[in-house]
Amino acid sequence: MGGVTSSMAAKLAFFPPNPPFYKVITEKSSGLLLLDRFPHRENVDVLKLPTRRGNKIVAVYVRYPMATRTILYSHGNAADIGQMYELFIDLSIHLKVNLMGYDYSGYGQSSGKPSEHNTYADIEAVYKCLEESYNTKQEDIILYGQSVGSGPTVNLAARLSRLRAVVLHSPILSGLRVMYPVKHTYWFDIYKNIDKIQFVKCPVLVIHGTADEVVDCSHGKQLWELCEEKYEPLWIKGGKHCNLELYPEYIKHLKKFITIVGKPPSSRRTTNPRKSMDQSTTTAGNRHYHHHHNNSGRRRSTDCFEAPRKSTSTKENLDHINELCEYKFEQSEEKVGKLRIPYEHMERSRKSMEYRENPRISSDMKVEWGRKSVDCIDRNRN
Repeated sequence: MGGVTSSMAAKLAFFPPNPPFYKVITEKSSGLLLLDRFPHRENVDVLKLPTRRGNKIVAVYVRYPMATRTILYSHGNAADIGQMYELFIDLSIHLKVNLMGYDYSGYGQSSGKPSEHNTYADIEAVYKCLEESYNTKQEDIILYGQSVGSGPTVNLAARLSRLRAVVLHSPILSGLRVMYPVKHTYWFDIYKNIDKIQFVKCPVLVIHGTADEVVDCSHGKQLWELCEEKYEPLWIKGGKHCNLELYPEYIKHLKKFITIVGKPPSSRRTTNPRKSMDQSTTTAGNRHYHHHHNNSGRRRSTDCFEAPRKSTSTKENLDHINELCEYKFEQSEEKVGKLRIPYEHMERSRKSMEYRENPRISSDMKVEWGRKSVDCIDRNRN
């Protein structure tokens, strides 16, 4: 019974873009890895990392000059690092941080199949790379999880006691709770963030749109309530599941958070743990957070789940679970087909800022290295 339900939940949780938005090629002269779809940058490394479950995942590491903090970014369920690449560049520049993004097993050019436990092994491999190949200390790492990426993010954060901070962007309470308003955690559920968040010991920022049509905002609010060290959350009024990056308050609040957590705990400004920010809806023409990109299009994330139901709704009917377990896979496959966002409807990424930097080379290389590429002029994206 539980196996059927768990399989169905996983089926609704993972939508790898098909075809992937990038390819990895090897430069013959140097043997370095390149992303063939993007202009080469000296400050970006392309990596292939082995996981403890036998897969090889693709990751990109973006350097920022003299950065003291590093974001480890786990993306949403229907994106890959080809779609996320320019957002990674923008976040690195505007937050003044190094950033490591990666594709889950079965996503992009990563091998294997997507599953809950594979994503746990994936983020562990990326974290190990940061420590061993980039000499990044745990206390300098900020874990960032978007949508389904909140699962591996919270799972890892609950086991690391010295993390600098955690950001949860449109997070889920659990996989089953996205589809059904259950009040108890069942063993066959996936990504049980609701039970793990209490073990995260560092500051946690929760960002969620009040009009999220995929993962109800109640998920983010309940997770924030359960955090041990709350930071002033950001509830973006009118924000949906796939467009929070378009609101100016998104980057403004994120910058503030990075600055605050960068200070020693004793010198951080205290905030009322009950206080939240409800941001008003901005006009469509003003939703870009980079002033120099007001006229260019912004990528949309493409996370997909079954239409949400509020986790805080009325008394749970356990017959609902029995009905769920008898659910026919052909029906779920029909729903999954409707939920997918077609490739051609995806918004192209905006242009990103350029800068130069001499790459650092670690003395302890345990991964395949990507090319230290040469910056070039931004391409116009339609």
